[in-house]
Amino acid sequence: MTLDEMKKAAAEAALSYVESGMVVGVGTGSTANHFIDGLARIKGRIDGAVASSQATAERLKSHGIAVLDLNSTGTLPLYVDGADEATKHLHLIKGGGGALTREKIVAAASEKFVCIADAGKLVGVLGAFPLPVEVIPMARSYVARQIVKLGGEPVLRDGFTTDNGNVILDVHNMNLVDPVETERRLDYVAGVVCNGIFAMRPADVLLLGTDSGVDKLD
Repeated sequence: MTLDEMKKAAAEAALSYVESGMVVGVGTGSTANHFIDGLARIKGRIDGAVASSQATAERLKSHGIAVLDLNSTGTLPLYVDGADEATKHLHLIKGGGGALTREKIVAAASEKFVCIADAGKLVGVLGAFPLPVEVIPMARSYVARQIVKLGGEPVLRDGFTTDNGNVILDVHNMNLVDPVETERRLDYVAGVVCNGIFAMRPADVLLLGTDSGVDKLD
């Protein structure tokens, strides 16, 4: 099974969590795109979707799926999104695509978070993938200095602006043995909008596409 086929298998498995009348939160990225394409086949069963990025909103609309404002939907029953890394504890690193803040908001507003990924995303400890941190532009240098004090090596994602008008620092070699505490400490740094550790609100279910099918961790 190719990498893309593993992603698609995980995305297809997540469709079983979609129930009639739901408004579904939808993530961003290549694996989430497979979920959107699958969701299009059953769009008559759902009341709409909340998008975690402009790119996702555009893809949903292209399939004729109504895109709703989270402010008007209230709590969502389901959020489906990919990850850049995941552990067996369902802690994640997200934000490789730059949508981490909106992804974290939609995840927080959802009763169930189903994470979909290929098996290669499962790691023992988070941190091989550079940790994205969204930062207010005027605070970029200050935040970078604070991250260095925390043991990370921040690199500006060159030429990239988030949907929120901010910049991203990709942090290398950060010690993430205690992801909950590191997530909290980064959030305390003035100028940080959001960081890509999803540990305080982890996934509820992790669906991993493998060569032999889809493995489920919950």
